[in-house]
Amino acid sequence: MRLAELGEFGLIDRIKKNVAASPSVLLGIGDDAAALVPAPGCVTLITCDMLLEAVHFDLSFCDPESLGRKSLSVNLSDLAAMGAHPRQFLLGIALPKEVPIEFMDRFMGGILEQAERFGATLVGGDTCASKGGLAISITALGEQRPELVLKRNGARPGDLICLTGTVGDAAAGLEALRRGMRDGFLVSRQLDPTPRVAAGVALAEGRLATAMIDVSDGVLGDLGHIREMSGVGAKLELARLPLSDEYLAFCPDDPYALALTGGEDYELLFCIDPGKRSEVEALFARLDLRLSVIGEITAVQETTLVTPDGGAYAPGRGGFDHFG
Repeated sequence: MRLAELGEFGLIDRIKKNVAASPSVLLGIGDDAAALVPAPGCVTLITCDMLLEAVHFDLSFCDPESLGRKSLSVNLSDLAAMGAHPRQFLLGIALPKEVPIEFMDRFMGGILEQAERFGATLVGGDTCASKGGLAISITALGEQRPELVLKRNGARPGDLICLTGTVGDAAAGLEALRRGMRDGFLVSRQLDPTPRVAAGVALAEGRLATAMIDVSDGVLGDLGHIREMSGVGAKLELARLPLSDEYLAFCPDDPYALALTGGEDYELLFCIDPGKRSEVEALFARLDLRLSVIGEITAVQETTLVTPDGGAYAPGRGGFDHFG
């Protein structure tokens, strides 16, 4: 069966029956608007991301489940970057009429699997026909106490610059897909990233970070947002960049370019007071998540990149820009 046979309202009913109830939702799918119950003393944080076929994804590269998981993950990563607990989300999707129902079932299965994993509930959205490709728009809502919300403008000279996980993998994975590879660690990092929700919440609630952002557009580009908002500079030591063995094997000639400028890793880049380093290291040991200190915030408003031999490095381009 295809969407043209099922119809819009049949599709909505098919989605609704698989959505679990949540105590934070008074009214969910079925009314003109959702009614939500905020946690006492918390503010709501809202973020929205679009994924467009032929811009953000290629259906010949990915399966419907991983596309569903990634569609929600990119929003959850934004909430993680502000230390928020995920709560609810809205899904807007435009679909060609010839899309098989099986595709939508599998896509929604991926979304709802990721939603259950991170405690988010689908509460509504919109569906419409597309005369072009598939278009996905998700608006996610999270909560945190106002004094704990992490922003981009709190970095101070002397702060240490930190990263979760490894970087460059997703960009290398995209290049691997373009070369015909369809599996492996790098490919999985491109198609099915993991938002660092637990780390983001723990850093916020432990009052351990001064500024934070997720790495969606590349380390240099996203660090640039913190620098601009905080009015500071940065010095990065390239020898400390966290690079996976798979990435190093894929990029043997220049291990830094993609790691600095490639996007979609969805790791967290954050700044901490040096006096809290041991506390942060203990936290990441408990989370079983790699932590790397890659540099320091400076007063001079520029970014300096230092190679392992002490020389300067120029990557040749900045982070990803849709209109660049």
